[in-house]
Amino acid sequence: MTNTYSPAHSLFMTDAPLPAAPKIRYPSPPPGLRWLRWQLRVQWAIMPALAFRQAWGLFVTPRRLALKAWEGPALADARRRTVAASTGTVAVYEWGPAAAPAVLLVHGWEHRASFWGAWVAPLLAAGYRVVALDGPAHGESSGRQVTLTDFGGAVQAVVNTLGAVRAIVAHSFGAASVAGLPVRLPAGAALPRLVLISAPVGPRVVAERFADFLHLPQGVVARFAAHIEQNTGRPADSFAAAASGPSIGAEKVLVLHDEADEIIPFAESRQIVAAWPGAVLHATRGLGHNRILRDAGVVQSVVRFIV
Repeated sequence: MTNTYSPAHSLFMTDAPLPAAPKIRYPSPPPGLRWLRWQLRVQWAIMPALAFRQAWGLFVTPRRLALKAWEGPALADARRRTVAASTGTVAVYEWGPAAAPAVLLVHGWEHRASFWGAWVAPLLAAGYRVVALDGPAHGESSGRQVTLTDFGGAVQAVVNTLGAVRAIVAHSFGAASVAGLPVRLPAGAALPRLVLISAPVGPRVVAERFADFLHLPQGVVARFAAHIEQNTGRPADSFAAAASGPSIGAEKVLVLHDEADEIIPFAESRQIVAAWPGAVLHATRGLGHNRILRDAGVVQSVVRFIV
C-alpha cells in the first residue's frame, strides 16, 4: 500500500508512455486492495479509532522499493556522509567542489537521492556543488515511517550543514515538505532560487485522495487534520505550500508540473502559483509525474533558472 503523494505510485500501473490526458487508474483493483478497502470500511463502522490508526499507519509508511540497475552508477562517484535529524541518521551525497554554492535536490515519496542522477552533470557543469539526500525512511536513511514535518525537518538539518546554498529543487512530497514546513536558510538568509516540481497544494487534498483511494468516508480527513494539529501544534492547512512556502524568503520561485500528471493534478500547481507572489508556473506535456525528472529539457530549463 502507498499513499497518493507517491511518485512511485505504481501498484497497478505500467511504465508505458502516458497519453495526453490522465488515464483512469485501477480499473480492476486486485484482491488485496479490495480486501483492504472492505476491512477498513468495516472497522470504520464499528471501531473508527482503530480504522484511523491503521489508515494513518499506511499513510506514513513508504515502501522500500528494490534498487533499479541505474541507481548504483548514479551515486558511484558521490561523496557520502550522514547528518543527524530527529528521525535518526540521514544519508547525504555530494558532488563537486566543497567550496562551491550548493544546489540541494530533494526527492519525493518512495524515491531516493539516486533518482536525481540526470541532474548531477548539468549542475556541475554550471559550477555548483550538488547535494542530494535520502529522506527519512527512504534509501539509506533510518526510519520506517515519515510525516511531512519529519521529512522537512531532515531537509532542514541537511541545509544547516551546507554553507552557501544557491537553490533547492524538490519533487512531489519533497516539495510539499520543503514548502510546507517551510525549510529556511540559516540566519534568515534569502534563498536565491526555489524549484518545486509536481507539488501537491496541501496535506488536506492529499488526505482526501487517500481516503477516496481506500473508499473511506471523508470523515477520516477531519481525523487526519485533527491528528496533525495535535502532534504539531499547527493546523493542517498551515502546511499547504502556498500558505507556508512564501515565508521561505526565496528570491525567485519556479513551479513545474505536467498537464497529464497522473498522481498530483496539474491544477494544484496553478493554485500554488496563484497564491504565491512572484512564483512562475512552467507546464510540460506528456511527462507525467515521474518522467519529468528525467527529461533533458526540464533539467536544462531549471539549470538556466538557477544560474
